Amino acid sequence: MTRDNIQIGMGHRSLNTRIDVYLSEVGFGLNPAQLRRARLRQIITLECASDAELARLGIRRDDILPFVFRDLLAA
Repeated sequence: MTRDNIQIGMGHRSLNTRIDVYLSEVGFGLNPAQLRRARLRQIITLECASDAELARLGIRRDDILPFVFRDLLAA
């Protein structure tokens, strides 16, 4: 079994830390590892996009995690 041993940092906090904090803040209380792994590629793709590309999707950089997890958090 292969393991991802890439550490990705965006700004002052690592991407994994940002995902952990986001999921705990919206009420999960923990970070389900499979959920994170399943959506990591989409998060990285959006993090690598320019602000103009994100604007075309109708989101800001701060909206990436809510955008990716929106199906789980719909009211």
